[in-house]
Formats: sequence, C-alpha cells, structure tokens
Amino acid sequence: MDDVVKGPLSPTAGGTAALRPVGVDGATITGGFWAERLAANAAVSIPQGWDQLHRAGNVGNLERAAGGGTGEAVGDVFADSDVYKWLEAVAWEIARTGDEALLERQRELTRLVAAAQAEDGYLDSVVQLRGIARYSELGWTHELYCAGHLVQAAVAQRRGTGDTALLDVAVRLADHLVATFGPDGSHELDGHPEIETALVELYRETGTRAYLDLAGWFVDARGRGTVAAYGRDSTYFSDRVPVREATTVEGHAVRAVYLAEGAADVAIETGEDELLAAVARQFAAMVGTKQYVTGGLGARWEGEAFGDPYELPSDRAYAESCAAIGGLQWAHRMLVATGDERYADQVERMLLNGMLPGVSLAGGEFFYVNALQVRNGAEPDDQRNPVNGRLGWFSTACCPPNIMRTLSSLGAYVATTGVDGDSLQVHQYVQGTVRGAGLVLDVETDFPRDGRVLVTVRSAPEGEAELGLRVPGWASGATLDGEPVEPGLARRRRLWSAGDRLELVLPTAPRLIAADDRIDGIRDSVAIAAGPLVFAVEQVDLPVGAQVDDLHLDVDAPLRLGGSDAALAAPVVLASGWVHRHVERPEPYAALGGGEDDGVEREPVPIRAVPYFAWANRGADAMRVWIPAG
Repeated sequence: MDDVVKGPLSPTAGGTAALRPVGVDGATITGGFWAERLAANAAVSIPQGWDQLHRAGNVGNLERAAGGGTGEAVGDVFADSDVYKWLEAVAWEIARTGDEALLERQRELTRLVAAAQAEDGYLDSVVQLRGIARYSELGWTHELYCAGHLVQAAVAQRRGTGDTALLDVAVRLADHLVATFGPDGSHELDGHPEIETALVELYRETGTRAYLDLAGWFVDARGRGTVAAYGRDSTYFSDRVPVREATTVEGHAVRAVYLAEGAADVAIETGEDELLAAVARQFAAMVGTKQYVTGGLGARWEGEAFGDPYELPSDRAYAESCAAIGGLQWAHRMLVATGDERYADQVERMLLNGMLPGVSLAGGEFFYVNALQVRNGAEPDDQRNPVNGRLGWFSTACCPPNIMRTLSSLGAYVATTGVDGDSLQVHQYVQGTVRGAGLVLDVETDFPRDGRVLVTVRSAPEGEAELGLRVPGWASGATLDGEPVEPGLARRRRLWSAGDRLELVLPTAPRLIAADDRIDGIRDSVAIAAGPLVFAVEQVDLPVGAQVDDLHLDVDAPLRLGGSDAALAAPVVLASGWVHRHVERPEPYAALGGGEDDGVEREPVPIRAVPYFAWANRGADAMRVWIPAG
C-alpha cells in the first residue's frame, strides 16, 4: 500500500491511530548507550543465530521439507518460528546498516523457505515431516503461530530490504489461511496467538482486506474454550474469556500479550472503540497488579503464566524475555492508537529492564527467564534457570531471535508523527538523528546513563510544526530549557530554523521504590532506581563473608551515583546497609511462644548496586532487586 512506514508497525491512513511511527529509517542511532547494544547485536548475536539455527536443526527441517518431505523433524514443533524471527532481525539490520553479507544469507534462507512451501500455500516443515494431518492438533502444533512469524519476517524483508521473495510466500500462505479458517471454514484456533497481529500487518502491506477480516475473526473467536481439549485449561491458551469482555491478562504470559497486541491492531484498523477500550483495560490491570518493577511479565514457572493480582514472587519470577518483548509491542500499539505517553513509559521500562537483561553485554548469551532474586547456594534445576547464567542457545530458542529482532528494529520505537503530518513526538531517547513532519533533529545524549538530552534542529519545514518530547512518569523535577515540565509530552509549536536547540534534563539521581505490601515476599522492602533503570545487588559486590540473602538497606542513609563501571559500561549506585549474622538452628523457624533469643547480630556493609540489565555479566551468583528496608 502507499505510504507504508519502513518498520514493523505501519497503521493505514484509513484507520484510527492517533500517531504514526517514523519507522527504522526515521531514527538513526549513531552513538551512546543504544549504539553499543546494537553493535553487539550486529557483531555477535545475529551471526551466532545463523550458526545456532543450523546446528540445532531448524534449518535442516526446512531443507528436508524442501527436498520432498522425507526424514525426521528435529526440535520443537514450532522450530520454524525461530528461523522466521531471525529473518526479521536480519531484514531490519540490513535496513539499518546495508550489510551485504547478511543480505546474501537472507536470500539463501528465503529460497529455502519458498522451496519448502506446499503448492496450495501451506507451510510448516515440522508438521510436513512428521506426517501430522494439517491443523488436526492445532492446540499444540503452533502452525498459525509459525505462519505469523513468517508473515512478520516477510513484511520486514519487503520494507527493510525491498526484496519481495518472502512476501510472495507469505501471501500464498495467508491466502491459504483465508480459504481454510473463518466463519465459513474451520473454527479451530491455534494454541498460541501470534497470527492475529501478523495478518493485520500483512493487510497494511498489501491492502488485502481479507487478511484484516480473518485477524478480527481470530480475535473474536477466542474466549469460548475452543482450545481446552489439548490437556490444558482454557486459561493457558488465552481462551477462557472473550477479548472484549476480559478485564485483565491471565494464563501463559506470551500468549496473552501477543493476543492483546493483535486485538489492538484490529481495533486501530477497524475503529472499534469497544475493542480498544477492552485491551486498554487489560493493559491497565496488568501494569497495576501483574507486572514486576522491571517490567517483567509472568509470575509462575507453572504454565509460564501470569499469576493472581499481586502474585509477584521475586525468586520464582518467570518474566520470560519473550513476554517483555510482547508487552512492549503491545504498549507501542497502544501509544500509537491513543497518543498516551504512559504507554511510551512502559515501552522504556520493558526495553531497559524487561528485555535487555535477556542478553549479555557481549551479545552471545541469553536468559530465557529473568528472576528478580537468586539465593545463595541456589542449584540449577532447568536450562532456563538464571542460576545457570546466560546460555548461548536453548532447546526452546524463542527468546534469542526475538531479542535480535527487537534490537535491530529499535529505531522504529523512537518517535512518531501526528496523523496530520505537522507534529513530531520523540518518545525514546537515543543519540543520533530523528526525522519526521519535515523536521530533522540531531539528538545528543547518553540516556539512560545520563538524563541530559540536547535536541538541535538540522532542518525544518517552512510552516509551523509541533515538537514534543516525552517527560517520563518517573522524572519529577524535569526541565525543558530550564523551565519545569510535568510528566507527559512537553510540546513546543513554532516556526523552527536550523540551529534551534532544546535542552531536556531528566533527573537521574538514585531513588528508592517501596514495595506494595500486598506482594508477599517483598513486603517492607525497597528497590533502587536511577532514571528509568532498576538496580540489583550482586554477591560479587558485597564484602567477603556478607551474604546477599542477609542484606538490609539503610533507608535513612544517602544514595549516590558512584560513577560508571567500565566492565559493565553502566552506572552504579552506592548505598549503606547491614547484614544479619544468624545463629544456626536445627530448623529455620523461631520457637513458638518466644523466649528464645534470635541471636541476630547486625554488621554494617557498603552496598554497590548495578543496573538489573547488566547483572550476571561477571558470573551468575546470588542477586536481589528488592532489599528489606531498615
């Protein structure tokens, strides 16, 4: 379609979006914090993904399917989806850097995917190789989930590189789905939502209304227990309550947020206020009662699920990296739909504290889950456990390529324009150049390590234009050109000229966040934050003999920034506290009835906290985000 944004989200002019993303070419990141993360993604993560997808057998499945469907399928039933997420990451990386070697790998893998596709458009290498009847076990086979990731990769490839080979595959597959599912076809639903948001984006790319209609049907078909026959309750599959009636998120966290973002996409394009209001209500309930301070989503290892309200255990937090990514994608859609900057705050939180801890600073190792506490003496019990440290790959490898595609498309989250075309809103602060609404801005900042953001107009339109800079909700005391500004969007409408400057100063002094006393396990505890960053205390930073499990923080002592840790390329916060020396007991409980001295001795210790995203880069040891207050 005309006027498609070069990014993963491109609402149509006929929809009801309040804002329009600038796309990956609307924000060029040239230095600072995020340039370091993108460099590691490009130099280490993405090349390693190519190797791992071959070594793990994902690519081999497609090769066997392309060769006539003979041989054994390797790995999880959704193995194809990891290939497609990697292809999406590559497309945005090529758009960002023009990497010719990646372009050749993209084309090689695309030819293989095309060769594996059946004549009628069906494509799922694992199902094809295992001889499973199509869609007969859809609760578990993830056929539509894989199709959704293929569609998103195809759209990225078209927008990022101009190649249409994968888009041709995606269109044939989508046409097959339109002919197979819907009110006049099969009423089966995939156990894992993802196809919904992908079909909407394919509609935006091609203009084919049938894709949007099928996405809307998939959204409205859920919530009636259709998928409950697969050995799990319907809650797990986001299939217990219809989307329009749901008041909160529940069940498998990734499934839930992927469905919600798909519903938001449908609402944006159809103008259904009721549907948008429903997902806004669910988002508010998630943030208010089911989201970790880090932005992490998913309280239970059992079912990788959201728990009950305020069920947010630190040491058993699942907080899957994919859930944070799905959450920030949902938040971005809500921002575009409504223009409410609180959603941009959530994108920031989930990017920095929810998703970014999932990859090492060097770019080669990943976390699947992101606990907020690891105890002294904790033992590994699963390959996903943070006690093991980050790993180079997983048998269920959904998170690494998901992180790769998020980082390579980061520019698309930075800014938007108003639908009228004469306003530019900067939501995420990066060093580089931002373009939109006729404005070209040079941005100087080392955010989030520093709160100063200097914006210089390089070029401007002839008439008036509005420039808006987000003031985060945490930034009490922020100033714009020396004048106080409140959280939200600080707007300036005027005639702009090259050389005009705005200076936004966001306070990043360390502060304490108090735990909600409805959250068991962290009652009477505090977390350290500075700017948008949540901090953690690692065992390696405590004096010899002091255990992080025994740590208390002195809330009356000052917090101060302690400069930057060169190894972590991150600021540290210095505080004071103490550890308790406990008398050994035969049981870990005090005697009932009292009268027995607890035997606790208090020993002062200095506290050095590092950003949560940077923990476990000096080995994985005991760590905690929430610290009992003293």
